[in-house]
Formats: sequence, C-alpha cells, structure tokens
Amino acid sequence: MGKRVGMEVSIAAAEVVGLCDVDVIAAYPITPQTHIVEHLSELVADGHLDAEFVPVESEHSAMSACVGAAAAGARTFTSTSSQGYALMAEICYIASSLRLPIVMAVANRALSAPINIWNDHADMMMARDTGWIQTVAENGQEVVDLLLHAYRVAEDPRVLLPVMVNLDGFTLSHMIEPIWMPDKDEVNRYLPPYKPKLRLDPRQPMTFGPVGMPEVYTEAKKAQDEAMNGALPVIVEAWQEFEKQFGRAYRPVETYKTDGAQILLLTMGSISETAMTAVDKMRAEGKEVGLVRLRLWRPFPAKELVDVMKTAKAVAVVDRAMPLSTRSGPLCLEVKAALYDHGVSPYVQNFIAGLGGRDVTVEDFEMMAAKTSDGLAKGLPMTYEIVNARE
Repeated sequence: MGKRVGMEVSIAAAEVVGLCDVDVIAAYPITPQTHIVEHLSELVADGHLDAEFVPVESEHSAMSACVGAAAAGARTFTSTSSQGYALMAEICYIASSLRLPIVMAVANRALSAPINIWNDHADMMMARDTGWIQTVAENGQEVVDLLLHAYRVAEDPRVLLPVMVNLDGFTLSHMIEPIWMPDKDEVNRYLPPYKPKLRLDPRQPMTFGPVGMPEVYTEAKKAQDEAMNGALPVIVEAWQEFEKQFGRAYRPVETYKTDGAQILLLTMGSISETAMTAVDKMRAEGKEVGLVRLRLWRPFPAKELVDVMKTAKAVAVVDRAMPLSTRSGPLCLEVKAALYDHGVSPYVQNFIAGLGGRDVTVEDFEMMAAKTSDGLAKGLPMTYEIVNARE
C-alpha cells in the first residue's frame, strides 16, 4: 500500500503524475519547475511511462499543445513558473473556456522586473481570473496529494475545468522531504480512467472554440462561471474520498489553534508551517492568536472562510504579491469582499511579505499579530504594510 520515500518534491510530483497514466506532457523548462518535467521526460524515455513527451519552443506552445491534446481526449499535464506562466496566460484562458481538464503544476516564483528566480505568489495571483481551479500546497506530501486530487476533480463530468496546483518554488520544489508515495493500484482506485464527453474525432467532426458573437458570448461566460462555482462541492467531495482512502484530510479552508482566538493570521503556501510555529509560541505566552490557511484559491471559498473568521476581532492577512495601487494585496481584497458580503466586520490588517524569496520568520509573524492587535486597540486605519522593506 504505497511506500514512504525521501525524495525531492519536484521528482515526487513527476512520479505521481506518471502514476496517473497521463497521455501527453508538453513542456518548456523554466526555473524552478524544470525538475518536474525533466523527470517526466526521463520516465517516458526509459519506458516507465507510456506517454507522448512534447518538448516545445515556449510556454505558449506548451499550453497550446496541451489544449490540442486534451481536446482530442488525452489526459494531459504541464508545469511552469513566473514569466513562463505570463507567456502561456493567453492560452490558459482558452483551456478553461473550452472546459478542458488539463492539470498543471506551478512552482511559484516572482515576476520580473527586476528578474528574480525565487519564490512569491505573483504568478498565482496573475492567474486568478483565468478560469482555472487553483489549490495550494504547504509541503511535499501535499504536492503529491493535490496533483492526484487535481485529475479527479478536473475530469469529473460535473466540472471539466483545468486545475493548477501551486507549490512554492525552491522552498518546496527543490527540497528533499519524506513523502508517502501511493502505489499504482491505490491511484487506480482513486482516479478512474478518463472518458471525455466530447472530443475531436475525424469520424464525428465537431468544432471547439468558434467565434463567440455578441449574441452568444455572454451566455458562454455565464456557463463557465456556473461551472466554476459549481466545482466547489465536487472539490470537497473528492477530498473526502481521498481522506477515506489515504487517511489525509484536506479542506478549502484549514485552521490551526483558532478556538477562542481573537487575532487570526491568514496565510497560503509553505510559510503556513512557519506561522504554526509562531502561533505555538504566542499561545504559550497566553496570546489569543490562531492561524487560518487557505487551501483552495479558486473557486474562492468565501463562506467557508467567513465561517472560521466571524468570531475573531481582527485578521492579519499575509499576501505574497504586491498590490500596486489597490492598497490591499489580492488575497486581502478577496477577504474584505467576503467579509462585507456576509455582514462580518473584524479589523483587517494586510501584510505584504516574502517577496522574491525573502524569508518570513517566526518573529515576523509575531510582529504581524502584535501590530494587528495594536491597530485594533487604537482604532488605526486598516491598511497594508510591506514587511521588512528597507527605507
């Protein structure tokens, strides 16, 4: 029943994709995701994976090849980061609007300029409105689990949308971690063979992606919106089935020591584990601080998030992308909208941290909690602060 291994997270990601019996991998290398597709190319070349590996000339071409393969009924995969995602973004909109269940791992990395190969969430935030489901991993085990979950959700006839699994570049992608790797029989029990409802076939010709005239475009986007909103219960159902089989539980919004907490930290990604250590320390000092971790970024789980925040007095939202003119980071904007829509109004303070790979420490989280508590007590305006930025 699977085995526990010590493995680089990128290699583990490639291994589980291989266990999913993908048919087509189209890829262009870009730091820090290269090891994922590099190892998949080795699996194909060595005969361990019966799939077509398509080395293309750009990320734009990688997603174009995935769109064509998925439209023909193939189970497809690709991976990218940062500027690579920026180049393929044009085709990512097409993949979701054509309802193609492509799975992509994104090793999150800062966007240029200045050029930076280290981790933040700028690429994930740029992708937020492309119509892709997005999940976020905190460690290597979650990368493996979420990739398996991604195919289960994407190919569900009730969903049929592409899924992006986000993992922090270098912080996760290049780390060697203990990982429980499922065996092939376990994967087969969880992930049924892909049977496309519609596909390109010369024996039954059909058109994918024709011109959307004004008379039909709005209705097409409405259908896409309904599919995204309707995906949430299917995502949860697939996680529940995953827990029954593998024993590891996932939720759209996950909490840590939030019972009785008056101040909540809200995070996404690998810094959440550092935040847990900070919460442990503050709780030991008698401070009523808890942690909320967002596992699902798209579709945004507004109600689930409000349900865990509604009894707190203040929330410190940690963004890892610059807002640039909105006075709140992209995650914080979503949080404020969700709170407003549900008639809940805690004090919200926004912190922009960890840009371009800068460390976010236990002491940083203690500072965020303290400043949020002080702002609440003094009635200071709700705003954002760039953590540890030099003058």
